[in-house]
Amino acid sequence: MSPADSLSRPDGGPIALVTGAGSGIGHRVALRLAESGWSVALAGRRTDALEATAAELAGASDGDRHLVVPTDVRDAASVDALFDRVEEHYGRLDLLFNNAGVSARPRDPDAVGVDEWNAVVETNLNGTFFCTRRAFGLMKRQEPRGGRIVNNGSISAHVPRPGSIAYTATKHAVTGITRATALDGRAHDIACGQIDIGNAQTGLMSATTGLTQPDGSVRPEAVMDVEHAASAVLYMAGLPLDANVLFMTVMATTMPYVGRG
Repeated sequence: MSPADSLSRPDGGPIALVTGAGSGIGHRVALRLAESGWSVALAGRRTDALEATAAELAGASDGDRHLVVPTDVRDAASVDALFDRVEEHYGRLDLLFNNAGVSARPRDPDAVGVDEWNAVVETNLNGTFFCTRRAFGLMKRQEPRGGRIVNNGSISAHVPRPGSIAYTATKHAVTGITRATALDGRAHDIACGQIDIGNAQTGLMSATTGLTQPDGSVRPEAVMDVEHAASAVLYMAGLPLDANVLFMTVMATTMPYVGRG
């Protein structure tokens, strides 16, 4: 039985929304969801990348059930338009994967400009909240009510890398959003969890070329296939709403997380 089977609705399979779906972890998660019977709304800033993902999803699933909605999660009005479109097209939402995020160049705190700080906060923190806010409202009022929100945290939600004050601060804040949403969602059959991913090999990053360590050295680190991160999200998404993974860490086994410092 696929993870979607236990979540199937009378009018069809479950509906997911993935932000940052044009590349990296978001792209891979969207593909795994489609392969498992989900209809997937794809959100992100690059229309061409979203359309390429949608074409891949259509080829991997039964029929063309997927929706492309170019969205800037930093803009509350853009997020509102996204959720209006999802509700209009599907009538409901069963899963939000809050995945869109950015990092910044490694810098000491005194070298981080205000604009650079704001750019990271607007995407990673504000964008996560804007999407959570609208998903929560839709999941409260739809029938059958409820749904699941999975936030993409980071190993940096627990411990920082050198020179990452903006990214680390926002990922710690995402943990707060996760806990508060999980608590507030209890009364409405809304589950919320967070996946913290360490060194997944995507087209966006490669730890194998060397990353700065706390002692100032630059060394290669172990990586894992992004497929393992996608499988973890799929597991979380496929649970019935009376069960929840509040926090999950999936990482390359020998990356310097345990003992980082």
